[in-house]
This record gives sequence, structure tokens and C-alpha cells, in this order.
Amino acid sequence: MTDAFSMIPASVLRNLSDKLYEKRKNAALEVEGIVKQLAVAGDHDRITAVINLLITEFTVSQQANHRKGGLIGLAAATVGLTSEAAQHLEQIVLPVLNSFSDQDSRVRYYACEALYNIAKVVREDFIIFFNQIFDALCKLSADSDANVQSAAHLLDRLVKDIVTVSDQFSIEEFIPLLRERMNVLNPYVRQFLVGWITVLDSVPEFDMLGFLPDFLDGLFNMLSDSSHEIRQQADSALSEFLQEIKNSPSVDYVRMAKILVQRAASQDEFTRLTAITWINEFVKLGGDQLVPYDADILGAILPCISDEEEKIRVVARETNEELRSIKADPAEGFEVGAILTIARRQLSSEWEATRIEALHWISTLLERHRMEVLSSLVDIFDTLLKALSDPSDEMKGFVSRKLVCSCGVFSKCFFKTACFPLGWVNPFYAGVSYGYPFEKALAEKVVLLVLEVHACIAEDPPHFRQLVVFLVHNFRMDISLLVKRGALIIRRLCVLLDPERVYRELSTILEGESDLDFASILVQTLNLILLTSSELSEVRDLLKNSLVSPAGKDLFVSLYASWCHSPMAIISLCLLAQTYQHANAVIQSLVEEDINVKFLVQLDKLIRLLETPIFAYLRLQLLEPGRYIWLLKALYGLLMLLPQQSAAFKILRTRLKTVPSYSFNGEQVRRTSSGNPYQIIHHVPSGSQISENGDGIQDGANSHNGINFASMLQQFEQMQRQHHMHTKVQALSRNNSTTSLSVELLCDILSTNELDKHLNENFLGDSDSGGAKT
Repeated sequence: MTDAFSMIPASVLRNLSDKLYEKRKNAALEVEGIVKQLAVAGDHDRITAVINLLITEFTVSQQANHRKGGLIGLAAATVGLTSEAAQHLEQIVLPVLNSFSDQDSRVRYYACEALYNIAKVVREDFIIFFNQIFDALCKLSADSDANVQSAAHLLDRLVKDIVTVSDQFSIEEFIPLLRERMNVLNPYVRQFLVGWITVLDSVPEFDMLGFLPDFLDGLFNMLSDSSHEIRQQADSALSEFLQEIKNSPSVDYVRMAKILVQRAASQDEFTRLTAITWINEFVKLGGDQLVPYDADILGAILPCISDEEEKIRVVARETNEELRSIKADPAEGFEVGAILTIARRQLSSEWEATRIEALHWISTLLERHRMEVLSSLVDIFDTLLKALSDPSDEMKGFVSRKLVCSCGVFSKCFFKTACFPLGWVNPFYAGVSYGYPFEKALAEKVVLLVLEVHACIAEDPPHFRQLVVFLVHNFRMDISLLVKRGALIIRRLCVLLDPERVYRELSTILEGESDLDFASILVQTLNLILLTSSELSEVRDLLKNSLVSPAGKDLFVSLYASWCHSPMAIISLCLLAQTYQHANAVIQSLVEEDINVKFLVQLDKLIRLLETPIFAYLRLQLLEPGRYIWLLKALYGLLMLLPQQSAAFKILRTRLKTVPSYSFNGEQVRRTSSGNPYQIIHHVPSGSQISENGDGIQDGANSHNGINFASMLQQFEQMQRQHHMHTKVQALSRNNSTTSLSVELLCDILSTNELDKHLNENFLGDSDSGGAKT
């Protein structure tokens, strides 16, 4: 130390710590000259002593001006050493690096200046200190002093220039340093980091693409920065990397895909768009590699399909189609169960578009991996059934419009008070044809797709039974589902599956239904669909031949047991099956409890249905009253049950007035008036004996084509007795809980005299004959 003091004049040492920059600068030049002379002489020991003097007496001094002088002195010593500076570089650089954290901003500024001058001299030799220098620069880039930031920026540019041409720089050692800082929020640090990534990526010798997964998440994090400049820089860097990926034969798609999946759920719109764009390219470029991670990717794509931003929706849909087009096999790592789990989860999405695509995926999986999907059926079946209650506002509005259209058009053209079934359009209305396609009437995507998936599952008999059982259960638990979408669901199932099979299974289940009210409602719904839907035309044709065809007979018998839950459904079924004798017997068996407001409303609907093309054959049979006398009697029986002032009464009476007034022989009249309606044989001019319906030879006294109608009538009456008892129990229960009863309940439990009075007040009016009250 004493030797160093002797080498440097006292005036130089004094000026080196002066508060004036010019004096410190001149002193530094003196130090540079002294060191240069020692370097020429090769006296490195004395050089080391001079450097130690500058460190101990100046750079670690408590006086700021001393520290400033020490820094400029070290830089001058390096300049004096020139090519031999590498021997003393560690001794010189470390004190300078320590000064970067000095409390005095001017000291930090001069530290930047000193290191800048040192780096210009030693160039690549100082790469061994790169990590420490990078760490220091990262901190200085966010310095509170603008001058320090400016000085750090100049130093940073020099370091980048040196690194880009150096063959000593290790990218492997640099990446961990970069990765640690990628999640820093400071905007200046972010700019600093993006700058380094961009510079290093521009050097062909540095494989930044290979290390992209290490800092990709950080770059995506910067896309949501509040600074437009930072977002732009990060996006530019990402765009460059994506272009490199497209041109690279070897890319680690898997690690990056995991990051992109997370970023696709970002709250920031720009981040989501960039992430989904990357995923789109990854699926196109590396789809085979990503097969084991298709479920994660799908989980990111489906929500984006319903994104508020149109650009995101478009890219997400394209990606979804691209992903679905990849026909992967479980042997390749394709996880059917994981995909199914994602699709099931997205069925609960609040967005309709997402639910639709989730259903498309389930349908695709059923098509390609049926056994694997069926093995997980327990997990998805209930979710799929719940999807039938899809809360789409679009669906509600669409169905409402169709209901108004289908009912309103008919009402205006036919009857002002009509309430006609879903799916019927007046055949006489100009420009509208009967039986327009079901898909056009109720084309709500979510529900229809759910039904398609169910139908695909139900191709196997056990699953078919399970589907119908679960469907009935859902109707029972959610009666609004039956009321609002029952017709849609059942009709669509009849399109996708065999309608006869669907109706047989539903009838079998309803036959043993303990909830009588629910059974009655569902039977009425099924009956209305049967009578009006174009999808069930073949079933209706089969039923029309019940008395001559074994298949028709089996179907009639199969439906009859459950149709017993509703008197009007039974009567409709008999009219459709042309079992007019039994229809009359059912009508005659009706008792006081049966003829209530509900019954009259349903009867009103039936009378209107008789005027539709579906029952054209029945109206044509009225041209032969002698052959179809039981049809006439059944229709007159219905007429007698209707209030005279009702529209339905007038419609049916008008129709019956058009029946030709043929004379009936005495034998016919006597037989139709006998106690057993099933002992009638009609004679036609040809001389052959046929049943009343004209469709075949009568099998026996109480049966036609093997159908025991007497037993079936007993079955109907027994079921109606159960309904009567159930209604009375309900009425008593309601009376106990409240004193205010609804009009409908009153109509069900009033006595005969009270019911007559109620009908007189609300339904009956002047008779045709004399205008007197009936």
C-alpha cells in the first residue's frame, strides 16, 4: 500500500476525490499514464497495488466523491492496461458492480460509465462476468434516476454488441437468469428483458427457440401490460418466434402447449387471441405430438368459441375443427375419457355455442370410440339428460314464435277459439302445406344435438331402455321440461330412432307408473304427438290395421295399457285404430268423475283433430253409415258429452249433419242396441260377413283379431277408478290446507247437480230448436 502511495502523487489522489468532475477526470488521466508505464515495464505487482489503493481508499469510502473518483480511476487503470487488462479484470470489475447498488444516484451513474469504458477495452474478456452484469443492468433499467437509466441503457447496448459476436457466451447459463425475471411487473425491466430476447434470437448461433418454453409464459404475461409499447414489443417477439416454429423441423410443442392452454383463459382479450392463435398453429403443425394433450387443448378451445371477441371465436372454431379432424387412437395416447370429461364439463357452460361444440365432440367420440364412451356412460348420461333442459334464450324465443305461428294460423283460418297441437298448419291455408319438416319447426341446436347423441348411444338395446327410463324420470322430476320440450324431445327421438320402438318402450314404462297425474299428462302428450306428428305417420298407418294386422294388433295392445291413464287418449286411440265398437263402449263407460273441465278441453282438441287430414279416412267412412254404424254412435256419444254452446259441439254437429241419411235395417238397429256391443255382425250387399269396421272377419263374440275388448274395457275402468280415488285424496288434502280451491279442482269434485249448474252457467246456451235453455 505504501508503495502505491509513492507511485501516485498526493495531488493526484487529492484531485481524484474532488467534488468537481473535471479535476477527477484529470486525475484519472494521471492514473492511466502511471498504470500504462507499469504495464510497459511488466510490473504487475505494482499495478495490483495501485488498483487496491483505488478500491480501499476510494470505491469503498464513506465519501461519495471518493467513490466517484475510485470508479473513474479503475476505468482509467483498465484503459492504461489495454490488452493486459484481463489479468486484473476480476480485481477491477467486482468493485464497479458493487457500486451499482450505491445509495447515491451519481455514484451509480459513474459506475455505469466506468463499466462502459472497461467493457470497451476488454470486450469479450468480461463475458465471464456476464451474469453479474446482466443482473445489475436489470436492476438499473428500473432505476429511479433518469440519468442512471440512460447510462444503463448505453451500457446495455454495448454489452449486447459484445455478446452477439462472442463465442464465449453461454446461452444455457443465461436462460435460468432470464427465466427468473420474466414475471417481473416493472415496465422498464420488461422492456429490458424483451430487448435481450429479441437480440439473442436474431443471432443464428443462439438457439433461443429451443429454450422458448422457459420464457414463453413471461412473454405472454407481458401482452396484458398497461404500456402499449411493451405489449407491442412482446407481440413482435412472439410473432417472430411463431414464424420460426413454422419453419423449424424440431419443436417442443408439448411444453409450450401447456402454457398456451393456461393463457387461453386469460382475462385479457389480446392475450387470449394470441394464445388461441398459437394453439391453432400448434394443432396444424404438431397435432400428432399433442395427441396426449388433446383434452387440455380442447378445454381451452371450447370456452373461446363463445368469446365476446369475434376474432377469438373465429380462430377457436377453426382450431376446434382442426383438432376434431385428427383421428387419433388410444394406442397413440389419445385419452377418450379425458376428452369426454372436458365435453361433459362444457355442457354446463352458460354459452350455447360452447355447449353445441361439446355435444359435437361427444357425438364424434361415439362414432370413433364407441366402446370407450359407453364404458363411461354412467358419468355422462345424467349430464346429457340435464342438457335437454337447456336454458337457451334463443330456444325459448324460437319455440314461442313457432307455437304462435302453428296455433295462430290455424285459429284465424278455422276457429277463433282453437288451441291446436304443435306442428300442425292449416292445410287449406294458402301457401302452407301440412306436415312441414320438424327440423324447421324446432331447430334448437343444443337440444337437437343432445338427442342425436342419446340416439347414438341408444343403438344398443340396453342403452335404449336406459335412455327412455332416464327420460321419463327427468320428465317426472321436471314437469316444466315435459310441458315446454316434451313434444320436441319425443318427436326428435322418433326421427332418430324407430318411432314404434320408442312408443312401445314409453308405454311399457308408463303402464306401471305410480304417479298418476304425471302418467296422465305424459300420455296426453304422447297421444297428441301420435295424432299430429308427421314423424309418426307409419305408426298411425300400422294402428289403422289393428283389426286385420298382427303387427297393428300388437302395437294397439301395447299402447292401450298406458293410454288408460287418459279417457280421451283411449278414445283417440280407438278412433285411430278403427275399433269404433270399443270406442263407443269406452264412451258409454264414462262416469260423472270423468267428465270434468280437463276432459272437456281434451275433447275439444279431439273434435278439432277430427277435421284434420289425419282423420280424413274417418270422415270418408261416414259416407257409409250402414257399414260404420258404431262410428256414428261413438261420434254422437261424444256430441252428447259436449256443451251445446261450445265451438267443438257446433263443429261435430255440423259434420254429422253431412252424413247421408241412409236407412238402417232392423237387425242392425237391434244388434247395436243389445247389451253386448261386441256381438255385432254387419251384412253388406256382397253377402259376406265382416266386422263393423269393414276390415276383416270377426273372430268371436268378445274379440276381434285376437283382441279381447271386454277385458280391455275392464282394464280401462279399473285404471279410471284409481284416478278417481287419487283425485279425491288430493282434493281432501287441499281442503285441509286451504279454503280456496281452484276452478279446475271444483269441477273435479262437485256433485252432479253442482256440475250441471256450473256447465249451464259457463258452457250452455240457447238450443237450436226454440232458443230455450237446455
